[in-house]
Amino acid sequence: MKGSKLLTWLLVSGALLGALGAAVNALNDKEKPLRLWEGDAPGAKGSEDADIPTITVYSPPAEKRTGAAVVVCPGGGYAILAPHEGKPVAEWLNTLGVTGIVLKYRLGPRYHHPAMLQDVSRALRTVRYHAQEWGLDPHRIGVLGFSAGGHLASTAATHFDEGDPGAADPIDRVSSRPDAAILIYPVITLSGPYAHAGSRHNLLGDNPPQALVELLSNEKQVTPQTPPTFLVHTADDEGVACENSLMFAEACRKASVPVELHVFEHGPHGFGLGGNDPVLSRWPVLCADWLKQRGFLAPQANP
Repeated sequence: MKGSKLLTWLLVSGALLGALGAAVNALNDKEKPLRLWEGDAPGAKGSEDADIPTITVYSPPAEKRTGAAVVVCPGGGYAILAPHEGKPVAEWLNTLGVTGIVLKYRLGPRYHHPAMLQDVSRALRTVRYHAQEWGLDPHRIGVLGFSAGGHLASTAATHFDEGDPGAADPIDRVSSRPDAAILIYPVITLSGPYAHAGSRHNLLGDNPPQALVELLSNEKQVTPQTPPTFLVHTADDEGVACENSLMFAEACRKASVPVELHVFEHGPHGFGLGGNDPVLSRWPVLCADWLKQRGFLAPQANP
């Protein structure tokens, strides 16, 4: 009898451990990069890591999950992806109950436009397409970007489409429009005295046509359909002039797009979440308030 009980206990314990292990593996799988295309990305120049755009999903605890999601675009002048503007930002979003999705997009000088726009658009479509499967609300999917990643996020907010209903790939039938845009010390314009020359060169290459420069100067592409936007910059940013954020905010205001702009007096370029700076570290708190006002932090009605 004792042997029988011991065997039963071992079997039950083994089943529980197996279930726990499966749950842990499932959670860990969500933090593994997911290719945005099963095969080669459009215009791929090879099959190396630099040729494969991905997203990495960071999910909040189930009891905190709101169903909202934000695609995060790290900065780096379209030449690198700054690590402190990726995973830590997704983890901050998780504290709000928001799923953070870090985008690894293709970079210059190996790639130029439209590869980067294709990648962020595909990321937004992918998240929206999988919304039910991933427990997300397809109407609360935002985009957040820093510096050149802010340019990419603003490009997503001004150069989206509603999807191609006749596309063979079902993901391509889904809208790429973000429901909110969060732009942190963003590159916005590619023309005039406030353009960031390095980002423009890596995005567009040598001597791009002026029409393309104007097309991707996103302060000129804002329409009433541009999603609500939250911007942060510092007045003495020596990397990307704060006029970039000022111009985008003014364009939003003129187009009647809801916009909130915070210009801090002092701060270096690339401060990420603000670190130990008692002033700059306020922007995530202000952004959380804004997301709450926009309904991103409300519990999902039908997860």
